[in-house]
Amino acid sequence: MNEITKTAVHKRKLKYRVRDFVSKPENIILSITVVVLGFFTIYPLLLLLKDTLTVNIADLLYPELFGKKVGSLTTFHWKRMLFSNMSSTYFWNPLKNAVLMSVLASFIAILYGGVVAFLITRTDMKFKKFFSTVFIFPYIMPSWTIATFWKNFFQNPYIGSYQSGMLYWLTGICVPEKFVYGLVPCAIVLGLHYAPFAYILIGGILRNMDANLEEAATILKASRAKIIRRITLPIVMPALLSTFLLVFSSSMSAYAVPQFLGGASGFSVLTTTLKQFINSGWYGQGYIMSIFMILFGLIILGINQYVTGSRKNFTTVTGKSGQISYIKLGVWKYIAAAILVVLCVFCSFMPLVSFALESCTDIPGVYSNLTLKYWIDPGFPLNNGLHGLFYEPQVWAAFRNSLVLSISCSFIAGTMGILIGYAVSKRRGSKLAKLADNLAFLPYLMPSMALGAAFLAIGAKMGLSKTMGLLVLVGSIKYLPFASRSGINAMLQLSGEIEEAAIIVNVPWYKRMLRIIFPIQKSTFISGYLLPFTSCMRELSLFTLLSSGSIYLMTTLLEYWQVWCDQSANALNLLIVVTVLAINLLVNKLTGASIDKGVGG
Repeated sequence: MNEITKTAVHKRKLKYRVRDFVSKPENIILSITVVVLGFFTIYPLLLLLKDTLTVNIADLLYPELFGKKVGSLTTFHWKRMLFSNMSSTYFWNPLKNAVLMSVLASFIAILYGGVVAFLITRTDMKFKKFFSTVFIFPYIMPSWTIATFWKNFFQNPYIGSYQSGMLYWLTGICVPEKFVYGLVPCAIVLGLHYAPFAYILIGGILRNMDANLEEAATILKASRAKIIRRITLPIVMPALLSTFLLVFSSSMSAYAVPQFLGGASGFSVLTTTLKQFINSGWYGQGYIMSIFMILFGLIILGINQYVTGSRKNFTTVTGKSGQISYIKLGVWKYIAAAILVVLCVFCSFMPLVSFALESCTDIPGVYSNLTLKYWIDPGFPLNNGLHGLFYEPQVWAAFRNSLVLSISCSFIAGTMGILIGYAVSKRRGSKLAKLADNLAFLPYLMPSMALGAAFLAIGAKMGLSKTMGLLVLVGSIKYLPFASRSGINAMLQLSGEIEEAAIIVNVPWYKRMLRIIFPIQKSTFISGYLLPFTSCMRELSLFTLLSSGSIYLMTTLLEYWQVWCDQSANALNLLIVVTVLAINLLVNKLTGASIDKGVGG
């Protein structure tokens, strides 16, 4: 065979391979996913890095950069942020505060959530169904809900804004300022908010653990303490580690809680300082903080993969004993239940009561004279010129913007999630599928504030700065991991024979998706749409940089009102929380899914 014939054969084979590749929808979906997500996840990070090494127009005010041209290379931002006189105040102290806050929040979440999970799954404590349902409320609600309630409850005239809180008005007790503002309350609030992580992860393992393990130890006369130490704790250790890493990563990227509970005491973390720099136009130095936050997320992912990858497996779930040996608490089953009732009511129901009461006070913290004017007054009450909430144009504009944004993001993320799930399941194990899956999951690891900063950079390049289009884009990317995981899980549950039967009779791909696959896994796919919708309605950290001063959402409007119109802010807070809770109930109603069912009780 001469060279010309070999070349022709090679071209023919390549042509057939390309035709075979593009004839399969999953290959096209994966290729488009890799290109699009590769661009919108990697490119913004490169822009962030570039802006930390170049001069922008605001930098020309610094004497060190006189004579420099905009866009020229410089290491000034890195030197000033990490090694100058200001670095201690604006970088190292906020970094230290963020790490301390995250570590404390992780321990609080694990201790609180883990103890509740143990009591529900392994003891005869009373009211398990009630706790199983109510305990997840603090996570369903936005994190700043508990932060605002904390301030409303513990505030007193001798600290902060000199307003009375519920505790002071009822009892006259004045708690120290460090318990209302600063590191301790921020860590407690975040720990309470993320305790359901520990509850769900640890409780799920405990609930599915083979009871024979503990029964065998009991037969061998092991004490209950020894059983917990030598059997139960090692089994739940992966869940403890996962909870710690999840809470630590989420707390490091938290913005609303330290913003609401840190400002009065001067407590700052990376996210709050980042926003100050961005709003002041010092993009290069602000983006350095974003890079460090992203690095923290990647390091945490690496630690998690290393530990779970190197850990030796041992079987704990088998054909298990159906008889669970509950610990008999005696009279303590009532005492433990009473303590948990108080804690659950404080964290789940009291915030709503607090917002309702605060929104009806003439003087914040004074509940003797209540009024509804901050809700229904069509005129201009003495509240910095705002109407009652139901008559305030800003509220309905923000509500409309939040709905448009949430519907758009959920539609894009949900549809992409279904398509990615279909393609990854069809090409499972291939390099292309793994790459697409990892790129779809990458936004989950990026802190919301850092991702917002990254898209602020890309928005400036694309002419989309502070527009609804940019908000939809970043929201769709951020919430894609929820939808893609839902889509992948749904598709992996389906047997290939279901679609193969339709292929044999030449049913087009889009009809197979609409007529066969989607109806079968309808509930899981719908949750892939509704979970991004719910998350988007309550999001603040992701959008606060991108919408500042241009587009008001419900959450960003609350952040603005929080500073100068207390009653209206509490009314808006209650409206947001009720909306989020209603959406979550709708999710459960439509899909039949409820995260509290992961533990039961």
